[in-house]
Amino acid sequence: MSMRFVWLFPVCAMGCLLAACAGPGVGRSNGNVVVEAASNGQALPGAQCTVTNGAGRWEVVTPSNAPVGSPVGDLRIICNKPGFRTSEVVYRPSGGVTPNVGLGVGGGSGHVGLGLGIGVPVFGSIGEGYPSRVVVEMNPQ
Repeated sequence: MSMRFVWLFPVCAMGCLLAACAGPGVGRSNGNVVVEAASNGQALPGAQCTVTNGAGRWEVVTPSNAPVGSPVGDLRIICNKPGFRTSEVVYRPSGGVTPNVGLGVGGGSGHVGLGLGIGVPVFGSIGEGYPSRVVVEMNPQ
C-alpha cells in the first residue's frame, strides 16, 4: 500500500465520527433500543440477549427492538450464542457535555477479551438517553 493512502483512513474515520456527533439528539433512543449482534463486522442473527436497566429486564433475540423506556441507570446487554463467547456491553445514559462510555467484556474457553469505547459530544449537548442502536461484538470460541 502506498504511503499516500495510509493517512486517508484516519482522516475519513474522523470525519464520520464528527458528523455523527454534530446534531442535537442524533443517535439517541426514543425509548426503544435496537439490539444487534455481530462477529468480525458481519451481522450475527439469533443471539439470545438480556437487556437490563433500572426500569426492567427484557429478553430479546437479535436483531430485535428492546422497549427500555426513559433512561434509568446503566443499560446492560449480555448476549449468548452457541459457538461464540458471551459478550456484555454497558452504556451510561448521556446528557449535557458528559462523555459517554461503553465497556464490553467477552470470555470463555480460557480467553478473555475487553473493549472500551469513549465518546465525547463535540458541539454541546446531544440529548439524554441511550443510543438508538447497540451492536454487541461476539467472538467465536
